[in-house]
Amino acid sequence: MPNRPHIIIFNPDQWRGDVMGHLGNPAAVTPNLDAIVQSDAVSFRHAFCQNPVCTPSRCSFMTGWYPHVRGHRTMFHMLRPDEPVLLKYLKDNGYFVWWGGKNDLVPRQHGFAEYCDVKYEAGGPLRPNLHRADEWRGDPGGDNYYSFYAGKLDTGDDDVYYDNDWAMVDGAVDLIRNAPDDQPLCIYLPLGYPHPPYGVEDPWYSQIDRELIPSRLPTPDWRKKPGLTAGIYERQRLGGWSEERFTELRATYYGMCARVDAQFGKLVAALQEQGIYDDSAIFFFSDHGDFTGDYGLVEKTQNTFEDCLSRVPLIIKPPSDIPVQPGIRDGLVELIDFTATAYEFAGIAPDYDHFGRSLTPLLTGATDEHRDAVFGEGGRLLGEEQAMEKDSPSFYDPSGLYWPRVQLQGSEGGEHSKATMCRTRNFKYVRRLYETDELYDLREDPGELHNLIDDPAYAGILADLRERMLTWYQRTCDVVPYRTDVR
Repeated sequence: MPNRPHIIIFNPDQWRGDVMGHLGNPAAVTPNLDAIVQSDAVSFRHAFCQNPVCTPSRCSFMTGWYPHVRGHRTMFHMLRPDEPVLLKYLKDNGYFVWWGGKNDLVPRQHGFAEYCDVKYEAGGPLRPNLHRADEWRGDPGGDNYYSFYAGKLDTGDDDVYYDNDWAMVDGAVDLIRNAPDDQPLCIYLPLGYPHPPYGVEDPWYSQIDRELIPSRLPTPDWRKKPGLTAGIYERQRLGGWSEERFTELRATYYGMCARVDAQFGKLVAALQEQGIYDDSAIFFFSDHGDFTGDYGLVEKTQNTFEDCLSRVPLIIKPPSDIPVQPGIRDGLVELIDFTATAYEFAGIAPDYDHFGRSLTPLLTGATDEHRDAVFGEGGRLLGEEQAMEKDSPSFYDPSGLYWPRVQLQGSEGGEHSKATMCRTRNFKYVRRLYETDELYDLREDPGELHNLIDDPAYAGILADLRERMLTWYQRTCDVVPYRTDVR
């Protein structure tokens, strides 16, 4: 066997950090994730992404850079050929890199050859993605048109709704069964689920006990919340939904997570059957979360940082030569810490500066403390037209699923304000360039419903958080290349 661990990156899209059974959610059906955390892995209860939408988050966790380092703040600015990518470093250091799933990371016009040995594509017919098969939406004037709710999927005579996710997992399993003996593997599985539209087949649709689903967060006073969320709320038209309808939407999302858990279990079983499970480092995490009915919203935003969007699952099983104390850790961690940990496991010293910190001390139980604060950022400057995401069809077309959000991102009223989050264990501060800042006492208000930014009782805490954010910006505002130039 190779003397470096296989690296498995199981990366579902838009999975909230609170939908896992072992973290105490009674409605979550995640037996495979729960089992690995009990026996061989660590689950991080307070893991946070650095941007609440797909591309900026992926650019961040694949480099170890915060989005501001090189301006990765939109869905249409990906990692350029001169920028570092973990996958490329693994490939250049002898790993066989197999990539099966979505992109949202590097510009498609440059191809994938620099980043992987195989960019896997499904060979057979697939069920359509619900973004395209959107008959479930109904009347454009109705209250389901922008809800993303599709519900139970019909599999016909098939056992599952065999879509691209199933094909990618099966492709990875086939690779594991036919892997080269003399080369370490990197399997990167950026799956589509549980990204909405919210739709899933049985048995997962019916596995969720609706009565056990935690209550959703209520609709706030929008006058004290960011303009983007207030505008989305008005446009999505879910204000008249009954609690029963929201429960069904949430149950479907939970079922989507349960399906991904089953796919994860299938992959782990293949590693075990081939005798390479012990030699594998397994990373399971999402790029960001999802509203799933909280605040009366669905989907996500690009410049707000509620915990349902910014907190994500992060589970790590190290290779067997690293002693691990399985279980749950409560320390604050960031997704950029995945990058640092993967480099350490692979024995790679990257030739660039990044801001991730290895999580190995937390895996071994040497400490439960890691960071005093975590950070996220998004949005744009006024007049920053290239960051409005006009490349999205939903920017112009009200029939687009994402129109309620994306079209608002072109407004110059401040709704798409550049914003930055600093979150500690007890407080969350969000600085907004063109709108009112936010401050929440998470001990008293974990749902972030009551903005305390003008409360004089919190003036000292606010000053401390502002100073902490300034220190973070100064430390991370740029990176200096290792190679110097000839003068």
